[in-house]
Amino acid sequence: MSRICELTGKGRLTGNNVSHANNKTKRVFLPNLQHVTLLSETLERGFKFRVSTHGLRSVEHNGGLDNWLLKTKDDKLSANARKVKRELVKAQKAAA
Repeated sequence: MSRICELTGKGRLTGNNVSHANNKTKRVFLPNLQHVTLLSETLERGFKFRVSTHGLRSVEHNGGLDNWLLKTKDDKLSANARKVKRELVKAQKAAA
């Protein structure tokens, strides 16, 4: 399972541990990923995602999962999130 946020695309970063003697060794910075169920108001059901805590705050800031998916470009989203976005767009077109 890759360590990438399904909604923001945030992944791992690399850097160095630097000792007191200024020795440098490679290390990895991993995003804080959480398994969450986000509710869609339009589709009236929940969807499970693996989201970073930063991504979760961003979703809440934008007014929920529906608004976040509609505003975000497809290249940042995972395959699962793109599928939910397609369902959302289809449901909105049917309602209009």
